[in-house]
Amino acid sequence: MELPFAEPYKIKMVEQIRKSTKDERIQWIKEATYNLFKLSSDKVFIDLLTDSGTGAMSDKQWSEMMLGDESYAGASSFFKMKNTIKELLGFDYVLPTHQGRAAENVLFSVLVKNGDLIPGNSHFDTTKGHIEFRHAKAVDCTIDEAFNPTLIHPFKGNIDLNKLQNVFENNPIEKIPMVIITITCNTSGGQPVSMQNIREVSELCKKYGVKVIVDSARFAENAYFIKVREKGYENKTIREIVAEMFSYADGMTMSSKKDAIVNMGGFIGLRDKEIYRQASTFNIIYEGYITYGGLSGRDMNALAQGLREGTEFEYLESRIGQIEYLGKKLLDHGVPILEPVGGHAIFIDSKRFLPHIPQSEFPAQILGVELFIEGGVRGTEIGTLLADRDPVTRENRYPKLELLRLAIPRRVYSRNHMDYIAASIINVYERRNEIKRGLKINWEAPIMRHFTVELERL
Repeated sequence: MELPFAEPYKIKMVEQIRKSTKDERIQWIKEATYNLFKLSSDKVFIDLLTDSGTGAMSDKQWSEMMLGDESYAGASSFFKMKNTIKELLGFDYVLPTHQGRAAENVLFSVLVKNGDLIPGNSHFDTTKGHIEFRHAKAVDCTIDEAFNPTLIHPFKGNIDLNKLQNVFENNPIEKIPMVIITITCNTSGGQPVSMQNIREVSELCKKYGVKVIVDSARFAENAYFIKVREKGYENKTIREIVAEMFSYADGMTMSSKKDAIVNMGGFIGLRDKEIYRQASTFNIIYEGYITYGGLSGRDMNALAQGLREGTEFEYLESRIGQIEYLGKKLLDHGVPILEPVGGHAIFIDSKRFLPHIPQSEFPAQILGVELFIEGGVRGTEIGTLLADRDPVTRENRYPKLELLRLAIPRRVYSRNHMDYIAASIINVYERRNEIKRGLKINWEAPIMRHFTVELERL
């Protein structure tokens, strides 16, 4: 008999979670103005709002927490983190930040100016927010295949080289300070970018003198997909693939709350000493001194250890296998999801799930509300709410994909939890025609509205 797959870890500590009644959940989500971010965590049974900072740290990471050097300047914990980044990712200059969007804030304060264009592959919400806050424009150059949710393509996160070249040729090159490659590409469904595409984007950028910056939150998951999907990489280790990926980049931002499996942390990696010096000033203004950047020594120790654990094939096989398992259960019951399944989440296609609800009524958000009511499962909308308003016209932007993301925390939930999630979704799918209308906005912030928006049921 062939041995079945088993997780490459065992459980040392548990946290109790509470089941609630449907009547309670109906009242709670109404009080939260139908914004899943506004639910307190004790009201959520299975929390798939994000995989950011929600993972379970290992015994070695907790051990590193006890060894943290809390010196204000020059802490040994910083050098442990810096040396690990240099060894695994190859960057000489490192600035710690408290999380990924802080890294963007610091780096973009140096690189992004009013009127700039920042091409990339479906920029993440905070990335676009930091660009537009500086009165610049994010230009999506993702391949067209990414926007067909049923098309099976191994690297839907790829940048279209023709689209990118058109941006270079039709705009002043001095207004394009960088191209951002997001690996994996969260906004288009957690889809990976191929090594060939990273290399070709880098070559094109060098031709035009444009920097390549990698949004690296899920770089290890991207490396896993390269190993299992891209010819020529099947016999390379994850760390060998990671080293090659970053060899094509001038810099990186990192939310370590994802693939470094910590609860808080981020950093910037750079090759250019002058950009590092300029960014250091902003790091001191916004984050803290350049050897702690908003992090305690124990955080930096855990981060360094997490980078090592997050680049182990066995761990990645287990993590992505759990998501593939959930995706298969949903597909077997006809639930429309984005295919192929990505690295960190299941993305439910609300356009096919609720085709009778227009995007102006936020179908992915009402689907998230109904899933919470059904089973106490919390996801997050990656659709019209997140797409926000056009900064010039102030009209809603309607993205090609209208998705409900169910992000799976690392090393947290069991296969039984996956079965529970699947049953909750299938139950909503079976009663989908009873969901007649969506939601309307009663109040919203001027930028990145989805975090604090107040909604009303139609």
